Amino acid sequence: MTTSARQAYVNAVVTNYVRLPGTPLRASRQDRLFARILYETRVPLRAVYAAFVLAIARREVRSATRPRLPAIRTLRFFQGPIDEIAQARIDTAYVQYLAAKIKPL
Repeated sequence: MTTSARQAYVNAVVTNYVRLPGTPLRASRQDRLFARILYETRVPLRAVYAAFVLAIARREVRSATRPRLPAIRTLRFFQGPIDEIAQARIDTAYVQYLAAKIKPL
C-alpha cells in the first residue's frame, strides 16, 4: 500500500462525501483522518459509495410532511451504513436504483 494509493483513496472518499446533499462544502481534518482509517482497514471504495447512497436515500426519500433532518456534519455519520454494507451483501442493482432515486437531490 503506497502513500499515493492511500491519498487517492482518501481524496475519492472526501470528494464524494462533500458532493452529497446535506454535507459540508469542505471536508475537515477529522473527515480526512476517518477516510484514512477506512483505507487502512481496507474498506472498498464501492462499499463506501454504497453506504453513502444508502444513508442519503434513507434521509432524503421520505414523506414531505416530515420535518427536514439536520445537516450531516462529519464523515463519521456514515460509519453505521459502512458497517451495515460490510456485514450484508447489498445487491449492486439495488444501490444503482437508490442512486437514481437520489440523483435529483
